[in-house]
Amino acid sequence: MKSKQILKMTVDILMTATLLLLMAYSLVCGSSPAVGEAVHEWLGVGMFVLFVLHHFLNRKWSHSVFKGKYTPYRAVQTTLVVLVLLTMCGSMVSGILLSRTVFSFLGIRGGQAAARTLHMLSAYWGFVFLSLHLGLHWRVIMGMAAKLTKKSSKSCRWILRMAAALIAVYGVYAFIKRDFGNYMLLRYHFVFFDFEEPLALFLLDYTAIMGLFVGAGYYISVLLTGKKR
Repeated sequence: MKSKQILKMTVDILMTATLLLLMAYSLVCGSSPAVGEAVHEWLGVGMFVLFVLHHFLNRKWSHSVFKGKYTPYRAVQTTLVVLVLLTMCGSMVSGILLSRTVFSFLGIRGGQAAARTLHMLSAYWGFVFLSLHLGLHWRVIMGMAAKLTKKSSKSCRWILRMAAALIAVYGVYAFIKRDFGNYMLLRYHFVFFDFEEPLALFLLDYTAIMGLFVGAGYYISVLLTGKKR
């Protein structure tokens, strides 16, 4: 595998891990919510840097947006990229407005309520859009992983399929349990965290929710392209 492909995969893995930690907010340092908020802000900056790097590494795709014919798959893919970009910008702008640590030197005051609403919408919808985007490219990711391991067997594929099915089922449960849909629809205006809850349990639930939408994105790509692996 080429070094550039390895770099791309590394950036994508880091983005995925950072996204999950960002959703945990101050649970990352549950014993000290104030420290957790500061860590959350630095993770947000890191996520934005990784996002910019991701687009730099895939700049050939960006340069070809207005070229060539648009198939249904390409139209969905491009739409998702635009939605991810909008939610990422929304998260960064609202994060700067809400910042108490990283961007506190700017001295921004006011607009906190609107910024908090934008931040919640951007975070939860962005999580879904990024997961779907990952799912659309899942065949490519698995292809790269196969080149690294150089192993493939029928039994292994079936084990992975069963694992994916179990993750999706648990993802539906976690989606309901965590009131994910209510946050997306702004039925709640604040995110409620149980600071006694282990971080691992929270990450498990959100990883399952991500897996649910990754699976949805993968099958959308199968329907649009007719290709399955």
